Amino acid sequence: MGGQRHDLRHVVSDAPRVMVVDGSKLVRKLIRDVLVKELPSVTVLTCESVAAACEQLAAGDVDLVTTSLALPDGDGLAIADAVRASAGQAYVPVIVVSGEAQARLEARTLGDDVTDYFDKALGMGALAAFIRGYVQPQTVPGAHVLYVEDSRVVALATKRMLESQSLRVTHVSSAEDAIKWMDARAAEGDVPGCDLILTDLYLTGQLTGKDVLDHVRERLGHGKRQLPVLVMTGDENAKNQRELIQLGANDLVLKPIEERLLVTKTLFQLRLAALPEARAAIA
Repeated sequence: MGGQRHDLRHVVSDAPRVMVVDGSKLVRKLIRDVLVKELPSVTVLTCESVAAACEQLAAGDVDLVTTSLALPDGDGLAIADAVRASAGQAYVPVIVVSGEAQARLEARTLGDDVTDYFDKALGMGALAAFIRGYVQPQTVPGAHVLYVEDSRVVALATKRMLESQSLRVTHVSSAEDAIKWMDARAAEGDVPGCDLILTDLYLTGQLTGKDVLDHVRERLGHGKRQLPVLVMTGDENAKNQRELIQLGANDLVLKPIEERLLVTKTLFQLRLAALPEARAAIA
C-alpha cells in the first residue's frame, strides 16, 4: 500500500496463525467463524484492543493480522506499528478491516505499515477469500487478464508471474492497443472481453493507464465488479494515487512489483468479482 516494500513470500502456510483485532465481540466471532470454516487448519487469535494485541504479539509469532481502525484504547493503525516493532514480524501482512477503508484508501491515510485494506461492506465470505489469498493462495484457472505494459523486460517477468497461477494473459504494449483490443471484443459481442485488466500507469504513446481506466469505466460502462482494473504505478504521490482510485481503479500495485502482492491482489479481485454478496457493494 504505502512506500514501504513488504516481502510476503513467507506468508504461505498450511496452518496459519491469524490475529483478529476488533472492539466488537460479535465482529470478532463472525470473522473467526468464517475463517475456521474456510481455512480448517487456521488458528485464530482474537483481541479486543491495542493492549491485548500487543500482549499477543509478545507471546508468539502470527502469520497475518486483521484490525479495525476504531479500537477501545486507540487507533487500529497502532496495531500495524506494533507488528512492525515485534521481533521477527516485520513483514507480516497487516490488513485493515473497516467500513472506512475505501475513504481512508482514497485519502491515502492508512500508513506505510499497513499492507492492504478490506471494506466490511463486501461481507465475511469475501473477507475469508481475501485472507486466504495471503495465507493459502488459490488460483482461478483460465481467468483472462489483459496486461498493458510497454517495457518488454518487465512484461516478460510479470507475465510469467501471472501464468504461473494458470491465468491466461494477453499482453499489449500501449494504452492505444489496449483500447483497440477492448473495442474489437465489444464489436464481436465479447463483453467485457477479459476478466481483469492490469495496466501500468505511464506508457509509451499519447495515452496512459488513466486513459485505459477511463475507457473501461466511462466509454464501455463496465463497473468495478464486471471488470476489475489494477493499476501499477511507481508514483507515490498521495494525490495522484487518490485520483486513480476515484476514477475507478479497484486497487493499486506499487512498483517495483512484488510477486506475492501482485498475485494476491489479482486473484482476490478475480474471486471477489464472482462472489454474489459483493455485487451490490462494488457494482
